[in-house]
Amino acid sequence: MTTTPSPTTSPGLEAAFARRDVTPQTPTQLVGYPHVKRIFTGVHDPLYASAVVLRQGASTVAVVSFDLIFVDPEWTRECRGHITRATGIPAENILLHATHTHSGPITLDFLSFKADLVVPLPDPEYLAFVRDQAVAAVSEAWKNLQPCEAAWTTADVKGLAGGNRLSENGAEDPEAGLLMVRRLGDQAPVAVLTVYSMHPTVLHEDSTLISGDFIAYARQAIEKTFPGVGVVYLNGTAGNQSPRRVVREQTFAEADRLGTALGTRMAGALGQIPEFSANFRVEARSEKIPLQGKKFPPLEEAQAELDRAEQAFERLKAESAGHALVRTAECTVFGAEKFVLWSRAEESGEAEAARQKYRQGEVQVLRLGSCLLAGWPGEFFVEFGLEAKSRAKSPLFVSTYCNGELHGYIVTPEAEKSGGYEAQNSLFPASVGTQFVEATLRLADALA
Repeated sequence: MTTTPSPTTSPGLEAAFARRDVTPQTPTQLVGYPHVKRIFTGVHDPLYASAVVLRQGASTVAVVSFDLIFVDPEWTRECRGHITRATGIPAENILLHATHTHSGPITLDFLSFKADLVVPLPDPEYLAFVRDQAVAAVSEAWKNLQPCEAAWTTADVKGLAGGNRLSENGAEDPEAGLLMVRRLGDQAPVAVLTVYSMHPTVLHEDSTLISGDFIAYARQAIEKTFPGVGVVYLNGTAGNQSPRRVVREQTFAEADRLGTALGTRMAGALGQIPEFSANFRVEARSEKIPLQGKKFPPLEEAQAELDRAEQAFERLKAESAGHALVRTAECTVFGAEKFVLWSRAEESGEAEAARQKYRQGEVQVLRLGSCLLAGWPGEFFVEFGLEAKSRAKSPLFVSTYCNGELHGYIVTPEAEKSGGYEAQNSLFPASVGTQFVEATLRLADALA
């Protein structure tokens, strides 16, 4: 681990929080739902870059959460570099995360967006603005580090914001990991770090207002309960987790209902922490692992998949099969469309270019006191996060959408076999999920 030059050193924990607004200043397409022109007409709630910096002795880490759909791997390298130059925090000790809101601007150039004529390329000026705001937030927190104490807890939030998208009885992770940081002496709250696996997709394609979705309301509920605290919200292994089975309607009022219930449950658990400690280890490890993207079938085969998906979708609509089933079938159509796109890309050579671009993936693990926080790129099915947590020797929480992305989903072998939206909108085979689990456990052992 690389240590950090700092103005002072202390054997105890030092920490600080800072936040910057990263809401676009000019109208842009809201991204997250295909084939829908969604030029934003206003701001319902701002998008933020929320940062917490923690230092113990000569070791410092920074965790930044952006209310964005993704962070690009190349942009991640650039942003980390700017933060390192401003603060001295090593790049491998900086975790950059996207909450994955579907009511914000586009932030990367996906091959799978290529056939969607309403989706523009990312705005480089906006990406530079977000980078600069992140640097400002981390720099402010780093300059304002103060003696603190901290503690982890968890909350059972099952059913509050959703569950498994593909199956009512499918795998889910009802555990929210929660870190509370407070000042020594007066015990004033400084920061809360949350890790919970759920797609922020209460709001849908008919909404043209910028928003962090239910996550914004969850954050507000915690910050209202603990005045002065700043929440850094991290999404977990949410690839197959969705509010679809619990939403009554896709409105801001519903995002408020779900998010407030979630945040209130989290705040209740945070308020019951019995003991804090200033003896709080802060360390980081990262590893680049080799990735091999999959090959895609001939166009005729992919087109046949699309035809079957469209027929099933139309049948379920005609049968009034219910929102969850109809929406799942519609997403299967979207996935089949992506599959056709990938097959065409295989013929043109673009798929091979994507495999070369994503031939490595980063696994990052932070030791924060008694617990570990893993950062993975991409959209992983929850089963991979559950496996890593169950096998780790120390309490572990896994956050995805971290330090880049993987051009789609990482699904289980079962989902890969059965197909569907996520499996067809994926550059990598299911075996990549196992690679990330094993690398995480190696790094966790190194931080034991």
